[in-house]
Amino acid sequence: MNHIQLICDIGELNEVFTDTQNINDFLQKIVEMVAKHMDAAVCSVYLFDEDRNELVLKATKGLSHEAVDKVRMKLGEGLVGLSLKQLRPIYERKSSAHPSYKYFPDTLEEKYEAFVAVPIVRGLSRIGVLVIQRQRRRIFKEQEIVTLRAVASQLANMLENARLFMSLRVPRYHEEKKVRPLKLAKGNVASEGYALGPARIIDRDRVFESFLHREYKKKYTLEDFNKALSVTEKQLEDLQAIVEEKLSDVASLIFTAHLLLLKDTEFVGAMAQKIEDGMNAPNAVLSVAKRYVDLFSHGENHYIREKVQDIEDLTIRVMGNLVKELSELYRCNDHIVIARELYPSDMLKLSSEGVLGVVLVTGGVTSHLSILARSLNVPMVIIDSPRLLSIPDETKLLLDAEIGNLHVNPSATVTANFHSRNEARKKISIKRMTVKPKTYTKDGQQIRLMASINLLSDLKVAKEVKCEGIGLYRTEFPFLIRSNFPSEEEQYVVYRQLVEGLPGKEVAFRTLDIGGDKVLSYYDMTMEQNPFLGMRSIRFSLSNREIFLQQIRAMLRAGFDTDIRITFPMISSLEEFLEARNAVIESIGYLREKKIPHNSNPLIGIMVEVPSIVDMAQDLARVADFFSIGSNDLVQYMLAVDRTNEKVASFYIPHHPSILRAIKRITDAAASENKEVMVCGDMAHQEKYLPFFIGTGIKTLSLEAAYIPKIQEAIGKVDSLKAQNLAAEVLSTSKISEITKLLK
Repeated sequence: MNHIQLICDIGELNEVFTDTQNINDFLQKIVEMVAKHMDAAVCSVYLFDEDRNELVLKATKGLSHEAVDKVRMKLGEGLVGLSLKQLRPIYERKSSAHPSYKYFPDTLEEKYEAFVAVPIVRGLSRIGVLVIQRQRRRIFKEQEIVTLRAVASQLANMLENARLFMSLRVPRYHEEKKVRPLKLAKGNVASEGYALGPARIIDRDRVFESFLHREYKKKYTLEDFNKALSVTEKQLEDLQAIVEEKLSDVASLIFTAHLLLLKDTEFVGAMAQKIEDGMNAPNAVLSVAKRYVDLFSHGENHYIREKVQDIEDLTIRVMGNLVKELSELYRCNDHIVIARELYPSDMLKLSSEGVLGVVLVTGGVTSHLSILARSLNVPMVIIDSPRLLSIPDETKLLLDAEIGNLHVNPSATVTANFHSRNEARKKISIKRMTVKPKTYTKDGQQIRLMASINLLSDLKVAKEVKCEGIGLYRTEFPFLIRSNFPSEEEQYVVYRQLVEGLPGKEVAFRTLDIGGDKVLSYYDMTMEQNPFLGMRSIRFSLSNREIFLQQIRAMLRAGFDTDIRITFPMISSLEEFLEARNAVIESIGYLREKKIPHNSNPLIGIMVEVPSIVDMAQDLARVADFFSIGSNDLVQYMLAVDRTNEKVASFYIPHHPSILRAIKRITDAAASENKEVMVCGDMAHQEKYLPFFIGTGIKTLSLEAAYIPKIQEAIGKVDSLKAQNLAAEVLSTSKISEITKLLK
């Protein structure tokens, strides 16, 4: 036998694959080829079904073909299962004598005693097992086993694809695996709060596909179709009005795409024409919608591909108004939504529809979506469990977004506890009314508490808690929820409302911070290998100078009669800061020349987020008016941890010694030039970091307004001298575990 020839033939299986009609034919050719070259009576391929944790016989030469898809064994069961579990070849001269031998009557294998099983793996992924068998007296030699291992290695990539198809299409010959009912799922809090209500799974693709495969026996007319369009249009207009009333700065006609589609003669007209030609209205709607979905899905432009969601969402709404029994499938009001991912516009829509809470099965708690949820007062938890997407709609859920728990079909005891805790939370919220205008430590040192603002709607709470100003206004949200760049005038209107919302108080505008996980759907940002290290924040602004200048002019005009600050995000060098500052100077000159009222003397500073700034702090402190430490990005970039990736969430450690020492260096550099340092981001509202901040000389924090009452109360318990001693001890400690104990 020619083992080298076997390896070559397997290596050329791509050509064989092109001649096969389906996956099963391909697998069958594999086993026949191996059996021939290895001179084996039997060759079989088992593929591993991860969902069921079992191996399935998918092709065989020499055994009964009736056994294909029927013979299954758990990982570790029998010699085949044992080989894959232990990731090692198993060779037995008399397999029936082995304690792990398992005989399947349908396979006709009792006479094939000489047995070799070789696991097929790709990296850390278990793919399956390649098995060859001979009669008892015909043993396998060591070289043959080595050859079989080489073949299994060559097959791994091809069979991984076959396994994928198997998971989608394998016939179910025996009982479904019984899965223990999910009662409790734990995750990370993104936006605090409580919610009790029925589940709504948001999976437009799934709902849309289910509509396509549904049979519509009732005959719907053109009149029914037109009525459904009218009802849908009225619903969308009402939702748009609600959004505009609540969120004027980001409303920006988020339902425009839907409304325009309803008025598009090509889109709606094609549906009407099909109905007039005799097609049932639901089928006509779905036929046209699917054509557009298929067309847009293959578009090269990201913005075009994103329109697929608009088409699917609109189609589901129209179908719900046309076929009454489908009307509940998209209704999210008074529901807790579970979704794989959401866009900022989705979050706004859900808020306008009265959603009770949101559970995301991917993402990070510091992502812009979490920030948006907090501004909208929508409780949200991020749980790394795609299994949640299989929860049936209308299942009763209790979302505890104080500690990050999701209870499925909660017991009476859990529900009663929820109600009592919710009442206690309402009482705590009354503390907003008792917040003092100024904040002091136990020994009388003043700490300024500023509000971080995402939307104009945040101003209500900011005023309630008597914030001392706006330490960070994230200007990107009006950009994210739009279909084009807002003009200078549109930005001016929003920024002016912000300034007038807190009259007489300082406002810090952060220039556009997009990129990373904040993508503009209407701007063709080239797909990057690592967007967090790509064209984002100040890099985008400096590369799109006219957009940058328009934003700066809008800020200067909005702050003509108040103290304002302009903060540049993600500055990584002195040159970047100076170039950005020159844009402000140029804008002031332009407005002065045009005699347009503006603030001609804003404070200009930087966000400290990039490690390179730590070593440049002294140089930048001489030219910048202030430093604002963006704790979320600083941790992300210094520790090389994607803060939106739940798989590495455990490595995102704000109290890592390198982070705390960097903060100290920044603070010392600023102090030497008598410049202010402010901390923003999630660290600013975590009580355990307050003594460290105060101990290192930080006197200003910017945080979401809802956190100000508890942070003010916590600061009142801090002794600044003890805080200095604690900070010194923390800074001299190298182990994260020891720092954790000190901060507790």
